[in-house]
Amino acid sequence: MSDRDFVFHSVAQRVRFAAGSSDALATELEQLGARRALVLCTPEQRALADGMATRLGDLAVGVYDGAVMHVPVETARAAQQLARSLGADCAVAVGGGSTIGLGKAIALDCGLPILAVPTTYAGSEMTPIYGLTEGGLKRTGKDVRVLPRTVIYDPQLTLSLPVEMSITSALNALAHAAEGLYAADGNPVMDLMAQEGIRSIARAVPVIASDPRNLAAREDALKGAWLCGAVLGSVGMALHHKLCHTLGGSFNLPHAAVHTVVLAHALAYNSAAAPQAMHRIAQAMGLSKAQAQEPLAAAQAVFDLAQRHGAPTALQAIGMQRSDLRRARELAMQAQYPNPRPLEADALDALLLNAFEGRRPG
Repeated sequence: MSDRDFVFHSVAQRVRFAAGSSDALATELEQLGARRALVLCTPEQRALADGMATRLGDLAVGVYDGAVMHVPVETARAAQQLARSLGADCAVAVGGGSTIGLGKAIALDCGLPILAVPTTYAGSEMTPIYGLTEGGLKRTGKDVRVLPRTVIYDPQLTLSLPVEMSITSALNALAHAAEGLYAADGNPVMDLMAQEGIRSIARAVPVIASDPRNLAAREDALKGAWLCGAVLGSVGMALHHKLCHTLGGSFNLPHAAVHTVVLAHALAYNSAAAPQAMHRIAQAMGLSKAQAQEPLAAAQAVFDLAQRHGAPTALQAIGMQRSDLRRARELAMQAQYPNPRPLEADALDALLLNAFEGRRPG
């Protein structure tokens, strides 16, 4: 194959995007042919899930509010058992990556279709990627069975998302697109989607930070999450995601915050090995063509976006212990994801220390 040849694999999903579109949940379930939906949520979103189950009436067989970060296998097994005992024929995942991840665990085990109603910008709803944590290790994989069949994007459901969580969640999505631009199996179609996803996120974050109930900005962020998630679902992951899966799964750090802190440093690590991708990221972040030529422009733009709007920029601020950094590096070196620059122990130690202390790249 020449440099211009590529393989593009598309997947079938139904997406409904509109303010107030969650009111059409029953219609979308009927479109799937589902009659016995189990509604999933975190404990914090029980009221929202209960309201949706009430509106569904006989189409809902119950609500499970045990979703937590990183999908512990114990939680997955409890939800799988409940789905079987209730005779559920569909999982409705109402929430962010934790809840959608739990829906994927049910789909993987029971074969149920998922209808996702995202309330954050995680992007998990657009991917066939699942993750399960057992014994302090997070295992990820890809399986088309876990890709939600239907996604309802209702920007109104994100209006109450706290500002800091909104920004970390949005930067989590941005990370999917950024790594997609230097993925080993990337392609021009995903490159276009990645750049537009980054533009949407970078445009939305400052507005949400100053005006959290700005519906247009929430729509922009949710559209960006859709595009960034679709990129992650279509091409491979690299160093950034490996580090985040390690730090989250093994040290129980908050998922979106870990992505927010690590991304700038992962980009800096890969900057010399993937210069074209870095230029595209920087320009999509709003830098001029001349500014984007600087080797660390993309890494610095990501760091500055987080810092300027009050998101965490240091691992020590979100619960990481300095004494765990070496163990994190050792775990990250195992079962490596393809990456533009080979993983080097000393360089990874430096990356993790910079991320721990919250140093701006460069």
